[in-house]
Amino acid sequence: MRLVLGAIMIAHGYPKVFGGLQHHAQFVQSLGMPPWLGYVSSFAEFGGGILLVVGFLTRLAALAVLIDMLVAIFTVHWKHGFLGEGNYQFPLALAAIAFALLLSGGGSISLDAITGRR
Repeated sequence: MRLVLGAIMIAHGYPKVFGGLQHHAQFVQSLGMPPWLGYVSSFAEFGGGILLVVGFLTRLAALAVLIDMLVAIFTVHWKHGFLGEGNYQFPLALAAIAFALLLSGGGSISLDAITGRR
């Protein structure tokens, strides 16, 4: 779960962090939120994804991803419904994985386990 969620978050965060920060901040502002939350969101996706892949600070990274996905669901995807184009199925699945990792941690094959951070 950690590797899959981490890879997906890296893939979605990379273009925002490397070239799209201003655009994402403006998009977040257009949703009625402070633009600095766009930067937080971008780094939660990219940095959180990296942390999840290596299994370091897994619960913290999972919490950041969970919050990011819940905000995305309720501000962007909810209006499209469960089945419509732009729906909230995918972010909901990512949020569920993040929630499971928040509860379970990184597992035995993670930097958390190696360094004793369970």
